[in-house]
Amino acid sequence: MEKANYVIAGGSSGIGEALSLALLDKGYEVYVYARNRHALPEHPSLHFYAVDFTEEQFELPQLPANIQGLAYCPGSIQLQPFHRMQPDLFLSDFRINVLGAVRCVQLCLPAMKANQQASVVLFSTVAVQTGMGFHASIAASKGAIEGLTRSLAAEYASSHIRFNCIAPSLTASPLAEKLLNTPEKVEAAAKRHPLGRAGKPSDSANAAAFLLEPNAGWITGQIIGVDGGMSAIRLL
Repeated sequence: MEKANYVIAGGSSGIGEALSLALLDKGYEVYVYARNRHALPEHPSLHFYAVDFTEEQFELPQLPANIQGLAYCPGSIQLQPFHRMQPDLFLSDFRINVLGAVRCVQLCLPAMKANQQASVVLFSTVAVQTGMGFHASIAASKGAIEGLTRSLAAEYASSHIRFNCIAPSLTASPLAEKLLNTPEKVEAAAKRHPLGRAGKPSDSANAAAFLLEPNAGWITGQIIGVDGGMSAIRLL
């Protein structure tokens, strides 16, 4: 039986790396596209290609003819007071978070249609539904991702391509290194979350792996918080 093929954009660090490794452990063929390979292992079922998602017309070389699932993991965290934010900041966040995801989906659509059923996972942030200071640019971009998720879920439901979105809170990954680089910051982050800690890459990666697989075949158009309870509950 032919193995299922999964495409992970930004799959060599943080949540993307954890997702790539989780899918490899499940026995799938994993196609990783990222600027750098970092610590990804040599593995017969892992196919790595260097791609810069900030380029306007990037390509995804050697895509398989059939794709079971796609996850777009690149992102940005640029926190500043709103009055200091220049248009270029909003544009750069939108380019990597939204336009990169749009192009990846468009490039993979023919192979997902050829598979006759497929799943796409995009990533938002808890800061879209839970207002947070200094997050104006990233929240604006990720808000667009949530709208994109629901729109594409509706448009491609008849093609049996599912679209879902994970909205993490602060996660201990290279992207958030500056926000968790001292014991004091780690402790403060833990206190902000009802479950008493910041996220681990595996938290969101495990949720994404579930959504990508056929067992989640009746889930589409959802924004799922993987955020330690931050968006939904308050401890009194």
